[in-house]
Amino acid sequence: MSSSTDQSGLSRRAMLGVVGGAGVAVGVAGASIAYGPQGTAHAADVDGPIEFYGEHQAGIVTPAQDRLHFAAFDLITESRDDLVALLRAWSEAAAQMTAGRPAGATGAVDGHPAAPPDDTGEALDLPPGGLTLTIGFGPSLFVDAEGRDRFGLADRKPEALAELPHFVGDALRPEISDGDLCVQACAYDPQVAVHAIRNLARIGFGKVSVRWSQLGFGRTSATSREQTTPRNMMGFKDGTNNLKAEDTALLGEHVWVPEGEGPAWMAGGSYVVTRRIRMTIETWDRTPLGEQETIIGRTKGSGAPLGGVKEFDELDFGKAGADGTPAIPMQAHVRLAHHSTTNGARMLRRGYNFTDGSDGLGRLDAGLFFIAYQRDPRTGFVPVQLNLASDVLNEYIRHVGSGLFACPPGVKGPGGFWGEGLFG
Repeated sequence: MSSSTDQSGLSRRAMLGVVGGAGVAVGVAGASIAYGPQGTAHAADVDGPIEFYGEHQAGIVTPAQDRLHFAAFDLITESRDDLVALLRAWSEAAAQMTAGRPAGATGAVDGHPAAPPDDTGEALDLPPGGLTLTIGFGPSLFVDAEGRDRFGLADRKPEALAELPHFVGDALRPEISDGDLCVQACAYDPQVAVHAIRNLARIGFGKVSVRWSQLGFGRTSATSREQTTPRNMMGFKDGTNNLKAEDTALLGEHVWVPEGEGPAWMAGGSYVVTRRIRMTIETWDRTPLGEQETIIGRTKGSGAPLGGVKEFDELDFGKAGADGTPAIPMQAHVRLAHHSTTNGARMLRRGYNFTDGSDGLGRLDAGLFFIAYQRDPRTGFVPVQLNLASDVLNEYIRHVGSGLFACPPGVKGPGGFWGEGLFG
């Protein structure tokens, strides 16, 4: 078709967004889609919008969508006013795009012919696709690598945003690590997610540059009990024991920052750790099935713990196998990562598989883009990762990228912006 609009002049994507703003959307198949609390749309609602405004940012406890475009940005301005203006513009565009509307007022086709469009257009005619956008602030936003307080924020840096220690298996590359800001775009349509990051980068021209980005597919964690457990690139179910959106009390204990803990602007927020984990796929693929299961601590087919029958059977670390040794070996991944062996540390994981072509030796550049939200990385990710030092799985993986970001609470309503409390 030559036109992206109907007879009323509204794009179908915009129409979906307008309807979605009332709390109910009509999908492309004409089905009615109902939504619950902010950021908790049902897992099957792949076409409709997810509310941008709310107490917490969407994209954290939201049921994990199928596609990811994650980007880290460096600020190329040193003006505090520029930074605030950027966050205002980004928040407004994010609210538009998550509702299925163009990023700007005139969109991709309705602006003046002599001016660049204020939306890039590749999402025209597409539904909202369950898009969520989640922002985070890196340590360098507060004090950069040269020790400069560019934006007058040094005294507002959370103690929980402390530098991560070096871990076994780290082979970190600076060019795909860290950043002043990050934005996580998740959606059920990869084009919707890419469109969102592309337009935020366009809006930020002259103020930010993309430091690195990562595309992901095939979520590697279930964040709702309505979702089936997915598989990672090693073929195993991943995230069986993950925290779920329905675990309200556990989320309050392990994911959300409470009032009075750290700076006031982070109350209701969370901290995200990202890790680009390269898997030596070819070596793993030549490993016998029994050895693979011993390394993980679960059966490859059903996902049941060794010594168990079904996927969600409790992990019984005291159970012996036929030879009298523990059914779940002492160095099995599931044992070393379990909260009973890490002083109670728990996180909400919502990672993704990635495949970025092949390297110069013909090996697949693939693995897991790990994403985990937590109340405090010092009591969440760090003790778990330290405990994994003796994990046999380390022979098959390398952590090549890393990021740590403070994710502020949600934007309360129109006129507000991401991280507003930081500048109050």
